[in-house]
Amino acid sequence: MKRLIITADDFGASTQVNEAVEAGHRRGVLTAASLMVSGPALADAVARAGRLPGLRVGLHLVLVEGRPVSPPSAVSDLVTPDGRFRTDMAAMGADIFFKPQVRRQVAAEIEAQFDAFARTGLRLDHVNAHKHYQLHPTVAGLLLRIGRRYGLAASRAPIEPRAVLAAVDGTRAPPAWLTAPWARLLRARYRAAGLTMADQVFGLAWSGAMTPARLSGLIAGTGEGLTEIYLHPATDGDFDGAAPGYRYADELAALLAPETREAVRASGAELCAFS
Repeated sequence: MKRLIITADDFGASTQVNEAVEAGHRRGVLTAASLMVSGPALADAVARAGRLPGLRVGLHLVLVEGRPVSPPSAVSDLVTPDGRFRTDMAAMGADIFFKPQVRRQVAAEIEAQFDAFARTGLRLDHVNAHKHYQLHPTVAGLLLRIGRRYGLAASRAPIEPRAVLAAVDGTRAPPAWLTAPWARLLRARYRAAGLTMADQVFGLAWSGAMTPARLSGLIAGTGEGLTEIYLHPATDGDFDGAAPGYRYADELAALLAPETREAVRASGAELCAFS
């Protein structure tokens, strides 16, 4: 059986993102969204989700390149003087692994974000992390332990079959040496704990560059089992925190394109969400 989840990340980051999520679900193939509970447009995102009962919403845990839910003074080792999370992911990862006080702050912030999501009143469909920071083994363990108390039942391990990318448009993406080993370990660890994990995930190589042709091609190549394709749609890229070079409007167009819906029909895949 083919099952297909199409997710928008960064829900709540801006009204432009929120507008795209709503359009992608109402008029396109979007089935799920991952919510930034510290995002500037959180209230708007929650209100839109309330009007979209078919949209499944999960937590997009932010520990880098954003703002904490906790007071900056409570997570001082995780933030810069302006109160934003650090961007030196490798150095911060080492601190999390080796320094107990940093781990305590990470645990407190993860708890705070789960609690903030619970207070929205939305049902928790899944949890993933901004910049795939759930691949860090310590973060993965904390997320699992804390998330259990909030109903965590599904997550994401970005295991992307490169052969499928090449079949779509000839892309010869380099091997994911950095993420693939950790992603496979995460999927095995979380499946052993009873979490639902997709068999294949697309969105890593073409992050911010998912076009209608690429999305429809991925859908056409969907294999048996559960597949997740994640995108970063927005009506435009003029908002605080927008990633340089991301083609936000193209990703929205991919969700709305007639050829995308036709690809879903032709594939025989069931559109769904984790829950």
